[in-house]
Amino acid sequence: MSNIKPLRIFMTGVGGQGTLTATTLLSKAALLHGLPVTSGEIHGMAQRGGVVESTLLIGLKSPKIGPGEADILLGFEPLETLRALPYLRRGGLVFSSSEAIPPLSVATGQHACPDLDAVRARVAEWTDNAWYVPCQTLGMEAGAPQSGNLALLGAAAERGAFPFGVEVIAEAVKGNMKAKIADINLKALKLGQQAVA
Repeated sequence: MSNIKPLRIFMTGVGGQGTLTATTLLSKAALLHGLPVTSGEIHGMAQRGGVVESTLLIGLKSPKIGPGEADILLGFEPLETLRALPYLRRGGLVFSSSEAIPPLSVATGQHACPDLDAVRARVAEWTDNAWYVPCQTLGMEAGAPQSGNLALLGAAAERGAFPFGVEVIAEAVKGNMKAKIADINLKALKLGQQAVA
């Protein structure tokens, strides 16, 4: 297994989006593909709306990712993509939701939030390899807004971000979710693929 190319994936979103579920499914997909994987939760808020960050490393032992080390940034919310950008190596891959979930301070008018164009502009200073997917919309189309996390995984897999394809993620979904929930998530996975194909 020494010929495995190490891969560092940093995931971020807000509570209720399924960031940790996505981390678990991606870990299980890597294991199904026979890859050594380590994952960790950096910071998590159980309540809906709190920031959730997690890491997944393939071919590496430590679950930590320092600034400038991540090969891939999966942002389930655009503002969180922007906040996590310093963890990405220059030229790394970014897959981000294009749909904002404003924090309470923004929703109540206490603070302003950068719009998607501002997020895109900042990401473009960091890397040319960025894709934006309407995760919530695709999740709702699949049957549950929370399944937007799988749409983002589908998009990343379609663009060759992982050392395994979307079919391995689909296998992990089928093996770890109840049938009805799995069906919704499999549909979201496919919609994410189609969004960047």
